[in-house]
Amino acid sequence: MGRRRAVVVSAGTVVVVGAAVAGFRSLLHRQARIARKRIGKPLGEDAMDADRVWGRRHEGEPVELAIFGDSIAAGLGAERRKDTLGARLAKGVARQTHRAVRLHTAAVVGAESSMLAAQVDGLPDDYRPHVAVVIVGGNDVTHRVPIPTATGHLVATVARLRARGAEVVVGTCPDLGALRPVPQPLRTLGSRMSRQLAEAQAQAAARAGAHVVSLRRAVGPFFVTQPDEMFSLDRFHPSALGYRRTAEALLPTVLAALESPTAQG
Repeated sequence: MGRRRAVVVSAGTVVVVGAAVAGFRSLLHRQARIARKRIGKPLGEDAMDADRVWGRRHEGEPVELAIFGDSIAAGLGAERRKDTLGARLAKGVARQTHRAVRLHTAAVVGAESSMLAAQVDGLPDDYRPHVAVVIVGGNDVTHRVPIPTATGHLVATVARLRARGAEVVVGTCPDLGALRPVPQPLRTLGSRMSRQLAEAQAQAAARAGAHVVSLRRAVGPFFVTQPDEMFSLDRFHPSALGYRRTAEALLPTVLAALESPTAQG
């Protein structure tokens, strides 16, 4: 009787735990639907086209700056071309180096790490950026892409860009815990997953030869403490100020990358 009772109790425990897990998953799915409804797509799916030569008053051959990744890299949320991340970086490089900067934005709104390959494929065969900036990861988290899979795509992209002669700067996945429209406990789960991905990205990208900037550490606190100023009207993508802060965090590393022998060559 004792053994039979133990089996019954164990089976009952499994049923209860299974029901709890199923209930938690159902809660997360409901909260994800709520978050999507709250955020919506008021900005559309196309970022401002900021590709041009910035700092034309400077003489000499321009610096070639390329941007890869998702909607943050593309600049969705900026209302003016000069406020996109790429333009902010281009202007900063031009100001510090006294050289013009030709910006090429390959980033695509909604991109996951698996889509980086297509962005590199779309480059002209003879295009050789001095510095390539890659920001990706948020969509990998929301779509539950396994971390090894996401980082594998990132590493492959770093290798391909370096093979083109570019120095690569990787801005790691932002902390999704700053997204106020996402209800709890989904927001906490997103924060934990985005941090885990960012840490894996940093380690993998550094091993692949990239320069790494932790966006969570560098600008995350601004988005947490100043959400009304740092986010655009959808409360999901950065505002002009959000992009300015992000560019300021990336710029020193971009400038350091430009000083490397690879970029100088």
